[in-house]
Amino acid sequence: MRHLEIAVWGVLPYLVLAVFAAGTVWRFRHDRFGLTTRSSQVHESRLLAVGGPLFHYGLLFVIAGHAVGLLVPESLTVRMHIPESFYRLNALVVGGLAGAACVSGLAVLLWRRLRTRAVRRSTSRSDRVVYPVLAAVLLAGLWTTLTGSSGAYDYRLGVSVWFRSLFLLQPDVPAMAHAPLTFQVHGLLAMALFALWPFSRLVHAFAAPLGYLTRPYLVYRHRGGAQRAAGGRPPAR
Repeated sequence: MRHLEIAVWGVLPYLVLAVFAAGTVWRFRHDRFGLTTRSSQVHESRLLAVGGPLFHYGLLFVIAGHAVGLLVPESLTVRMHIPESFYRLNALVVGGLAGAACVSGLAVLLWRRLRTRAVRRSTSRSDRVVYPVLAAVLLAGLWTTLTGSSGAYDYRLGVSVWFRSLFLLQPDVPAMAHAPLTFQVHGLLAMALFALWPFSRLVHAFAAPLGYLTRPYLVYRHRGGAQRAAGGRPPAR
């Protein structure tokens, strides 16, 4: 069992990271024009307008919560005089709401994909694999958030220690091997998701048009409007 624990929690994360990095580079080099979400808004927009924001905004808060929970050591919050009860309550409320919004949004998007024939037919093979894994990751994470607030297990002294040790190239295998099964399942599913990430539509996260946030407004004028304004005659050249 010791060798299995080393393989799973000491070796597998680096293999997943290698697949993630190599797959992303390969995708950018050989499928640069395929790094989009393959928008299907033209086929159905009502459910997309509900599920899309719920999933994406919920996911942003989930990622932020993971960054704080995994990267910020407990000793820092102690020095900042943040009570443990407040930290756990904040993780339960904010993390629970973000997780619930993310899961609800994904459920709406999956239902939309199943019920709309045109959207369903545009689903690729990689999507059929990654969607169940993504749903399992979110559900497992939501479950650990709801059950971990009791204080019976402090993940910041276990899972977080293991996660930070990976960056030091000295994985603390016992820290993760002694974690509750729910946290281990969540970690394994997350690694599976990251291994599949570059080969699915999730890779569009790296092609987000951030430039649109600072780009000035573009004013478009309809040629027909200009003609009507000139009495139906085309504008002078």
